[in-house]
Amino acid sequence: MTDFFPDRSTETEPERAWHPVRATLLVFLSLVLVVALAAGGYLWNLARTFDSGSQTIANALPATAPEKGDAAGDSRNILLIGSDTRDPGADARSDTMMLVHIPGDRSGVYVTSIMRDTWTDIPGHGEAKINAAMALGGVALTVETVQNLFDVPIDHVAVIDFEGFKGLTTALGGIQVENAVGFQSSGADGEYFAAGPITLQGDSALKFVRERYAFADGDYQRVKNQQAFVRGLMTRVISAETLSNPIKINNVVGEISPFLSVDENLDAASAGGLAVELRSVRSSDIQMFTLPNLGVGTSADGQSIVVKDDAAIAGISEALKADRLAAYVQGLNGENQ
Repeated sequence: MTDFFPDRSTETEPERAWHPVRATLLVFLSLVLVVALAAGGYLWNLARTFDSGSQTIANALPATAPEKGDAAGDSRNILLIGSDTRDPGADARSDTMMLVHIPGDRSGVYVTSIMRDTWTDIPGHGEAKINAAMALGGVALTVETVQNLFDVPIDHVAVIDFEGFKGLTTALGGIQVENAVGFQSSGADGEYFAAGPITLQGDSALKFVRERYAFADGDYQRVKNQQAFVRGLMTRVISAETLSNPIKINNVVGEISPFLSVDENLDAASAGGLAVELRSVRSSDIQMFTLPNLGVGTSADGQSIVVKDDAAIAGISEALKADRLAAYVQGLNGENQ
């Protein structure tokens, strides 16, 4: 589990030191990176590093879940939650939330970013921003909320405190990102990020993934930047230069595992099994999109919120149940062309 920052308005949130990209890395580093090396002879040491460094979340998955139909096959749904510490807090909130879908044929990875101010039903508590579920009932209630949102079961959950983020980018020798929009990050130590290919490392990477005030649409562009960073990270992680270097791999796993909390069933062995199945996945097979919404609105009690698109969510739900999310995402890409 992790300690999360208190919730803020979508429009008025002050600057704070949070690291939104950390959530996605569990799947890509423990399910793809760590395990793609199964034939390398040093997986045992990596598994030991992963299990000894990571922390288990007791009762992370709720006792009841939507039924998984036959059409879903052997697909997996993994909920990733991000924060700045693994220690539970009285007013915990989840700043970053992503649903990762792995199809039954293991042909790719599909990542849906859920904006933290999405207004939805929290079981037993009525409507609220989705990130309030953590404060109201911990990881289990957060999982239940997302399960109810999509009407599909969550197979695994992971919470990542990415204080080790600087060390990770250093261990990889920097991450190249295709920056769509040039911008100056806010604050006295702000930095300019030119449009086009840029290399990010350490403090610069943190500034890139958490900036929102430089953009007219705030959180929307920030989510796009997070996704661009993760794509650059994956390209670096699964490169021959990285995968053929046992020392570099060991350093990367060692940097991440101390900041990782997972459900009781997601140990190195189970993560490794999935990752071996995903060993042919490349960065081009990883699709990321933001959960469609109807824009920013105001709740009855005056909060600035993100209004969910129930019709779009229903479409994603049906795609997940039928293990056809690839076709759904292709449709999204077609609409955006």
